[in-house]
Amino acid sequence: MPKETNKLKIVWDEGNKTAIESTIIPEINFNKIISTLVSLGPFYFYVVDFYDRSLSHVSPSIKDIHGFDPKTVTFDDIINSIHPDDLDYVAKAEEKNLNFLYSIIGKENIINYKSNYSFRSRMKDGKYAMLNHQAIILTVDENGGFGKSLNIHTVIDHITTTNNFTISIIGLQDFPSYTNIKVNHNPNYTSFSNREIEIIKLIYQGCQNKEIAQTLSISEHTVKTHRKNIYKKSDCRNATELTKKCISEGLI
Repeated sequence: MPKETNKLKIVWDEGNKTAIESTIIPEINFNKIISTLVSLGPFYFYVVDFYDRSLSHVSPSIKDIHGFDPKTVTFDDIINSIHPDDLDYVAKAEEKNLNFLYSIIGKENIINYKSNYSFRSRMKDGKYAMLNHQAIILTVDENGGFGKSLNIHTVIDHITTTNNFTISIIGLQDFPSYTNIKVNHNPNYTSFSNREIEIIKLIYQGCQNKEIAQTLSISEHTVKTHRKNIYKKSDCRNATELTKKCISEGLI
């Protein structure tokens, strides 16, 4: 087992954060969930059970992207497709992600968030491309240890080929979202409110201030204030920059 791959597995196993027993997925509309998570671009998804590293619900599109048979692919196959130079970063991203979820978010709320970061991965043709990784924890055991996770990998080379080496943790319900979390630094992140996320999604859809105000039943002045704050927080100058950044960070 490659040293960095082993390091990645150690991150998941240490700290008593993984489930100590098998957990059962409740009835879930996967198509509905995935439609809210996937960025533009070719993608595949699967469910991994961190209790035993088994896979289920693997989408057929994994064959088109990686060349893996969806019926026989293993979690190790997917991990080993990560670019060797990115494995250390992925291990650190997973460590930062878990520490943030359990220390800042709290184990009682982790199923209400999705995690997001990017890395290079080997494609079907043997070349590497940038993938956007999004994960939502579906089950936890009675101690709050994470069990099954829905992972979605989207090819984003058409958006960016440069990694910003940050993670984002996005609220799925009425929870705040956190972006630009530096993997190699002390905790430092950008927080977006649920209302700001709503406005970001409408900006992405091409809505102008008046349309946003009508959709959300707020004043145009309030929309302008939110929009100004969003641009400042995201360090973007316009809607085009905001859209590109928010897709790569999993906000939309």
